[in-house]
Amino acid sequence: MSLGLLESQLRLKVFGRLQVIRQHLRMTNHTVKDGECLLTKAGCAGVITLNRPKALNALNLGMIRLIYPQLGLWEEDPETYLVIIKGVGGKAFCAGGDIRAVTDAGKAGDRLAQDFFREEYILNNAIGTYKKPYVALIDGITMGGGVGLSVHGHFRVASENTLFAMPETAIGLFPDVGGGYFLPRLPGKLGLYLALTGFRLKGSDVQKAGIATHFVESEKIPSLEQDLVAMKCPSKENVADVLDSYHNKSYAAQDKPFVLAEHLDKINSLFSASSVEAIIENLRCDGSSFALKQLQTLSTMSPTSLKITFRQLKEGSSMSLQEVLTMEYRLSQACMKGYDFYEGVRAVLIDKNQNAKWNPELLEEVTDDYIDSYFTSLGNSDLKL
Repeated sequence: MSLGLLESQLRLKVFGRLQVIRQHLRMTNHTVKDGECLLTKAGCAGVITLNRPKALNALNLGMIRLIYPQLGLWEEDPETYLVIIKGVGGKAFCAGGDIRAVTDAGKAGDRLAQDFFREEYILNNAIGTYKKPYVALIDGITMGGGVGLSVHGHFRVASENTLFAMPETAIGLFPDVGGGYFLPRLPGKLGLYLALTGFRLKGSDVQKAGIATHFVESEKIPSLEQDLVAMKCPSKENVADVLDSYHNKSYAAQDKPFVLAEHLDKINSLFSASSVEAIIENLRCDGSSFALKQLQTLSTMSPTSLKITFRQLKEGSSMSLQEVLTMEYRLSQACMKGYDFYEGVRAVLIDKNQNAKWNPELLEEVTDDYIDSYFTSLGNSDLKL
């Protein structure tokens, strides 16, 4: 071998090694810290434990990059029959995505603003198309990214500690993680109402609304988990039978009426309109205390977010989950380039003074052409599932 050829090969090796190191450094900026997400095998089940209690188990990119490949491995593993996902700390299942990190990245033009949403939505799709039973124990706060980790799976178990909301219109965003798919499929106009107002559902109301599949008292959830992992080669029907048995013993929750029961007729009529402006007009004309309360709530939300969300749910009602997530990725990237998201995060999460100055400030200033731009294809940068 000639000396020149040997030197050339050595240079290639060194260059290749440098590329690997650079890639590793890029990834470690957003990798999960030790113990933030635990992936274990217990009996017949793969168990995902979200372990950031001080951050209310908020989902970050490192956690997504651990969970997604592990789901694929468990799906192909003949010894794994179901997957259980839960949070620790007693307060939250998962209170959302790591919005602070995404905000900082968006301001700096960092790739995280693209990578986080892309990889989160790919994970949401994996959960929504999972072949094996997927059980989310949503015992605590479940918002935003936490909804994406649970709502598309086969089973969602709420407890009296569960607090569900999609409050994104208050921070200049929209109810993503497949919100455009599951929200319009809730009864009547309930999903649109929850999406626009960010109304919070608690405890058994999460199950009564159709978001959770079961309700089980919090103190019984460890026993439920033990019974699930102890099963021998369970089918989806076997898993459902165990969950049903626990749900059916939760008598206290069954006796309570749905918190929005008395307002459902108004929600269905007042929110059945062809535009956000028409909903606002319906609420004004109705004049009831319920309607005026919703009017006050909507007046604090980003006008752009309200219009994006209205169209997102309208279009999403006839789309597949994959089509919805592709649409939502476009919306996410438009929001990252916009103004309201950063202003909303400042007002709600940073300064906490709740006095966001939206731009445009009024609904009538948010034009159809402006909203169209949010839904425009990203070409080669579109989400691919």
